[in-house]
Amino acid sequence: MRAMILAAGRGARLRPLTDTLPKPLIEVGGKPLIAHHLEKLAAAGFREVVINTGHLGAMLPQALGSGSDWGLIIHYSEEPETALETGGGIFQALPLLGAAPFAVISGDVWTDFPLDRLRHVKCDWAHLVMVPNPPHHPDGDLALNHGRLRSEGPNRCTFSGLAVYHPRFFDGAEAGRWRITQRLMDTADQQLVTGELYTGGWHDSGTAERLAALRAALDVED
Repeated sequence: MRAMILAAGRGARLRPLTDTLPKPLIEVGGKPLIAHHLEKLAAAGFREVVINTGHLGAMLPQALGSGSDWGLIIHYSEEPETALETGGGIFQALPLLGAAPFAVISGDVWTDFPLDRLRHVKCDWAHLVMVPNPPHHPDGDLALNHGRLRSEGPNRCTFSGLAVYHPRFFDGAEAGRWRITQRLMDTADQQLVTGELYTGGWHDSGTAERLAALRAALDVED
């Protein structure tokens, strides 16, 4: 199984940090956030990783190189400075991801979820790792019941940014700039999206306050 790290976003809510640095290269716990993902992917048995680049995108291959430092092969999917959003970015990278199901990780989250579990997911369409709703997102994203996700219903929880997709999930999609959210909801309501709830360590670093909370949490662990 191959993996993709979504790393192309502008990170506008983290300005001025992201005026001169791509969001995934911001340091947490003594290393760039994306390095945590690469280390964990390698330890979980992944060997090929796709990283999409957009805002200040040239800095990512300069910093990460070929992936050999982690025992990985990194392929870069170059996007415009404005980036293609989650759906458009993954769709463009499909030729690099192969014909089998692949894992996707959001570049602005940190988690201790055991990534080797993603390699063993039976995925016919999409499988999402969900987390309990954080204070900044109390209403959640999707309802998880009996291992299936729906757009409405009880037991709502928040998408962690970790997923496995089968390439067929993108059948009929078009190239361009689009978010994956609506496609996920539509597919979930066809009872095609599976999910699991993870209650371990997870942080979204998308704002200055959440980034500070992540750094504080990792400092405590050290």
